[in-house]
Amino acid sequence: MAKIIWTRTDEAPLLATYSFKPVVEAFVGTAGVEVETRDISLAGRIIAQFPDRLTDEQRIDDALVELGELAKTPEANIIKLPNISASVPQLKAAIAELQAQGYDLPDYPDNPSTDEDKDVRKRYDAVKGSAVNPVLREGNSDRRAPEAVKNFVKKHPHRMGAWSADSKTNVATMDADDFRHNEKSVIMPAADTLTFQLVDAAGNTTKLREDLDVLAGEVVDGTVMRAASLQQFLNEQVARAKEEGVLFSVHLKATMMKVSDPIIFGYVVRTFFADVFNKYGDELLAAGLDGENGLGAIYSGLDSLDNGAEIRAAFDAALAAGPELAMVNSHKGITNLHVPSDVIVDASMPAMIRTSGHMWNKDDQEQDTLAVIPDSSYAGVYQAVIEDCKANGAFDPTTMGTVPNVGLMAQKAEEYGSHDKTFKIETDGTVQVLNAAGDVLIEHEVSAGDIWRACQTKDAPIQDWVKLAVDRARISGMPAIFWLDPARAHDRNLISLVEKYLGDHDTEGLDIQILSPEEATKVSIERIRRGEDTISVTGNVLRDYNTDLFPILELGTSAKMLSVVPLMAGGGLFETGAGGSAPKHVQQVQEENHLRWDSLGEFLALAESLRHVARTEDNDQAAILADALDKATEKLLNEGKSPSRKVGEIDNRGSHFYLASYWAEELAAQTEDAALAEAFGPIATALNADAAVIDQELIDNQGQPVDLGGYYQPNDEKTSDVMRPSSKFNEIIDGLK
Repeated sequence: MAKIIWTRTDEAPLLATYSFKPVVEAFVGTAGVEVETRDISLAGRIIAQFPDRLTDEQRIDDALVELGELAKTPEANIIKLPNISASVPQLKAAIAELQAQGYDLPDYPDNPSTDEDKDVRKRYDAVKGSAVNPVLREGNSDRRAPEAVKNFVKKHPHRMGAWSADSKTNVATMDADDFRHNEKSVIMPAADTLTFQLVDAAGNTTKLREDLDVLAGEVVDGTVMRAASLQQFLNEQVARAKEEGVLFSVHLKATMMKVSDPIIFGYVVRTFFADVFNKYGDELLAAGLDGENGLGAIYSGLDSLDNGAEIRAAFDAALAAGPELAMVNSHKGITNLHVPSDVIVDASMPAMIRTSGHMWNKDDQEQDTLAVIPDSSYAGVYQAVIEDCKANGAFDPTTMGTVPNVGLMAQKAEEYGSHDKTFKIETDGTVQVLNAAGDVLIEHEVSAGDIWRACQTKDAPIQDWVKLAVDRARISGMPAIFWLDPARAHDRNLISLVEKYLGDHDTEGLDIQILSPEEATKVSIERIRRGEDTISVTGNVLRDYNTDLFPILELGTSAKMLSVVPLMAGGGLFETGAGGSAPKHVQQVQEENHLRWDSLGEFLALAESLRHVARTEDNDQAAILADALDKATEKLLNEGKSPSRKVGEIDNRGSHFYLASYWAEELAAQTEDAALAEAFGPIATALNADAAVIDQELIDNQGQPVDLGGYYQPNDEKTSDVMRPSSKFNEIIDGLK
């Protein structure tokens, strides 16, 4: 029997799974397709790290390891929903919840000193940040806006804020001594073993990590962000925001870049509140309140200090005296600096650009913003879009073209694979990368407080990436641009390999260019304004940035993207769009029992997963299910049955009902397979006949607080009851199984 793995993840996608997965199981089961669940949620990953501390009933297998191995096989067919990429505050909150539920888990050790503490910290660090995606992504990325979605948006455009030519909004980024400018890169001539070491001023050598085996043709990079230059840059930006009368905001990737970016975030907090740290820094740092977990963590930690109220007053005074801070939630006083995972660059910058270049101030009003993105590797992309909007106004969703993406991400490619090779330097000296013969391949002078990191990109994923780009250009007829910067050492090596591997393919008649990210942005948005389409072919970080930037402008959200990962071993990974796991959506469910999460990404991914079954299992019924699902999805959009943001109107559960009804109608009406038509005829009739009853049951269920039994690990029975409140709908769907 063909098998689809449906991942259990977190927050809004998890709640939606309780509602939608029974529909999926019932429908695809008619084509002999089985749906299995694997728990890769944050809670599940934490539990899997500590089998030695738990009861038999509490232990669970490490599903992420299992799926990582499955992804390397031709049999893989995985639908991957968005999961939490945990920052330390989120990790600690999940641990506390599980402890309260009776799990004997240790606290997260901020400053491990004993061997036991170090072991616990190592286990938790394996869960932190982007722990999931690099394991599953054994292929490169193909993300694009589905035609049905694009057509719908042209008919029903989302709101775009007007731009003014005299807008003060700008991006501020470093022009020296950051990761981009200090990068060094080598292509390995043969398989080798690399040693990473720090040599201090006295000549003492410390290994930074275990030796690393690399393959022939692998691209290996090293770079450093210098703390002194970073602090000088941040001081200048705080002063600039104050002088220009704009909001100060910082935009990082503190979840995915789980080592480097929280450290940078800490520098931002300490710089913004420099007067407070100058006066109380010893006490704050001794209490572990260094800003890396945000201002919110500092405020919470002040309760344990004897002079906490005095220090809190100093922070409040600094907030009043400094430049205005962009707000995440002005009603609750949550600033841009409260939680490192609250303002993620790839989502926050496009949202700001869509909103006239504005963020929200403390009075809940829109205001021009100085967007601080310290590392300059990709900051110019956003500045180029901002300058275009100042010159030409907001983009028009009814006429604009599209920018799909082919992203290099297989086998932990590039910067997102650098977590285990990123270090905060503790002493002045020299960081060296040596081969097995003792030759120094990469070397940087460093000072205490600097952030040094390496990353690697294997040759086979690069070859597959080039092939996928050529294939997509051929299939789509679109020009393709490789976004590679000749001023960066890594990109220079990538350019040489791209040019080499393009020679392995028939590119006659194709328009394929290599441009720096800034130039590629300018070309792409010029074409967008003319209604023309351009494939962006990028590395791993830009893949993440571009697949939020362009969809948020084109579609209003990145959650409506089709995200296919053709796995290198022949299997398929089908991601349900970008857009995060939506914690605010869960809060609304808890308060009002209304889930505004849009499962469109799940619908699109499921259709592609079924087509994969049809191709690999010679299952014609799966193909019919996929085609019918696409038609049902398009009808759902056109009929306005996507979730509303307001309680008392259609929500996620209602959209699942209408999707099921339209899907059943399409299957009953098709003439390619009589058995499917016969199976779904009564279902379509019943869903249509009882539509008013079901709709009313779903609406009547809203408006009151609900108990899910947990946030990171909700109670199955309670949450199923909340997410499947229509007895009539459940009866019809369950009768199909």
